[in-house]
Amino acid sequence: MSDLDLLTQSLARNVKRWRTERGFTLDALAARAGVSRGMLIQIEQARTNPSIGTVVKIGDALGISITTLLDYEQGPTVRIVPAEQAVRLWHTEAGSYNRLLAGTEAPGPLEMWDWRLMPGERSPSEPHPVGTVELVHVTAGELTLTVDGVQHLVPTGASATFEASTSHTYGNEGDVPMEMVMAVSVPPVR
Repeated sequence: MSDLDLLTQSLARNVKRWRTERGFTLDALAARAGVSRGMLIQIEQARTNPSIGTVVKIGDALGISITTLLDYEQGPTVRIVPAEQAVRLWHTEAGSYNRLLAGTEAPGPLEMWDWRLMPGERSPSEPHPVGTVELVHVTAGELTLTVDGVQHLVPTGASATFEASTSHTYGNEGDVPMEMVMAVSVPPVR
């Protein structure tokens, strides 16, 4: 079984588990997440590999991290995630990617990401729930961070934090690869 098959099956099992635990019907979760009921059915039956955007919307609607959606088992207090087990959820042929390094529920989802954007590439993100905060630290190159239509340049060694409840885009307008570490904190579902 391939890694993608394992990921698809974990996602199917966990979306259903958390939807049930939250007491959401398929229709209720579809409405909260802004995805179709049919898409949720396909995900819960492991018949599709949804986009990262869809997975993020479902996680936000359930109030849990992507890590939790992809891994049902809650380990011991200390959980080590070996480098080879970091989940790459997005990549391009040019070499851009993001990897989910680790995540937890504290008290809402908290995730840590490793990003690489090649020159000229961008990755847009839809607004997250109100109260979501993102922190980025650029380790190479320069990040062009666009939040609510306003560009901010974040050079190597600098960090930025912003409320992510508005549209935002990570971009690399430079000549060298941009690398950053990002943390995302989503408020718990009430």
